[in-house]
Amino acid sequence: MGNDKPKKTVTIVVEGTEHEWPKGDISYAEVVTLEVPDYAQHPEITYSVRYKRGHGNKPEGTLAPGASVKVKEGMIFNVSETGQS
Repeated sequence: MGNDKPKKTVTIVVEGTEHEWPKGDISYAEVVTLEVPDYAQHPEITYSVRYKRGHGNKPEGTLAPGASVKVKEGMIFNVSETGQS
């Protein structure tokens, strides 16, 4: 056994589905892609991403395109289509 520590993951919930995610940050695009796998092929559709059960200093909020947030065990994300831009 080497001393390569396995990367710690946390379980996050996106629209009711659990996903393992490496500890650290998750971006708007990464959250949307977990829910909408072909997100990248449809740049004209915008999504609203809300989260709750986040870290103490910012337990809930909205994730804007281009932004990211630190993930936490049990964090919940809601992704909803906001239509054409």
